[in-house]
Amino acid sequence: MSVPTRLIALSGSTRRESYNRRLVRIAGEGASRAGGEIHLVDLNDFELPLYHADHEAEHGMPKGAAAFKELCVAADGYLIAAPEYNGSLPAALKNAIDWLSRPGPGETELSHTAFRGKVAGIMSASPGAWGGVRGLAHLRQILAGLNVLVTAEQIALPAAQIAFDEHGRLKNATFQTLTESIGARTVHLARVLKNP
Repeated sequence: MSVPTRLIALSGSTRRESYNRRLVRIAGEGASRAGGEIHLVDLNDFELPLYHADHEAEHGMPKGAAAFKELCVAADGYLIAAPEYNGSLPAALKNAIDWLSRPGPGETELSHTAFRGKVAGIMSASPGAWGGVRGLAHLRQILAGLNVLVTAEQIALPAAQIAFDEHGRLKNATFQTLTESIGARTVHLARVLKNP
């Protein structure tokens, strides 16, 4: 019996009615249809204080950060939807990545067990005309630097405030298909990495 391909799906936005949370759910549906096992994560559910090296040295990793890392280490990859804040990714998402990159017991500074050998599909939704594409460039660079294979496909969804219908699907069928395909592609690449 084959082990399922597990993906963490998360939004870099902490807003309750986040467009990015809606977008990553669509990618998750595509991943599920491709045989992936999706764990939808809300950053609000974890205690992730602003990373501070002195605090970490004195108190260790916060319980919330440790629980989040445990989930991510066990996964094969990520689906990440990130809004663009001032031309880059949101502080909450960057802070979460910083905590995930910290070594746990028996790990070194470069172990990166939450990232190394994993795959990520990335996307963004924004009310603006560019759809958050500048933030995606930074997210791609950060993940690649942590040894994550980021899919070539991505979507930067513009005019997000009018892009979704009442069922949470994208009104534009091309965008809907592309978002679903990012999820499916991420599952495929993760499976190939696990079984070369």
